[in-house]
Amino acid sequence: MKRFFLSLCLGLTLTAGLVTVQAETDILTFKSAEAEETYNGLIEELRCLVCQNQNLAGSDADLAKDLRSQVYDMVEEGRDRKDVIDYMVTRYGDFVLYRPAFQLKTLLLWLGPVVFLLLTLWLVTRWVRSQSVKPSETTLSDAQRETVRDLLDKHK
Repeated sequence: MKRFFLSLCLGLTLTAGLVTVQAETDILTFKSAEAEETYNGLIEELRCLVCQNQNLAGSDADLAKDLRSQVYDMVEEGRDRKDVIDYMVTRYGDFVLYRPAFQLKTLLLWLGPVVFLLLTLWLVTRWVRSQSVKPSETTLSDAQRETVRDLLDKHK
């Protein structure tokens, strides 16, 4: 009986791994190919607000579905790309954009990595220079030179 129960549990566990999850896909119809292209470009460019580093096209979150629907409605109304982006930025802030515009408030975002890299290079250069051994510039007296020559001659 014990063997049957273990076999049953093992069989159920292995079978559970075979179950596939089918993702829900939206089937959208567009008035024109241009509208479809605009929509696809926008959902690739706009960020899902609740997901970590995912765009609207790649997110399955409920908010992403709502935002995709909103983008679809706006594109179908005839709004152009700039209008949709302006609406989303006004409503959700610059975070909704994967590539925010270069503005004063995004200055650190754009220049931060460059400043950090330059600062790191400067610090590494200073550290390497401080670790390097500087040759001694002391001069030997004539007696010391003679002693060194004698020692070198003995070992030849």
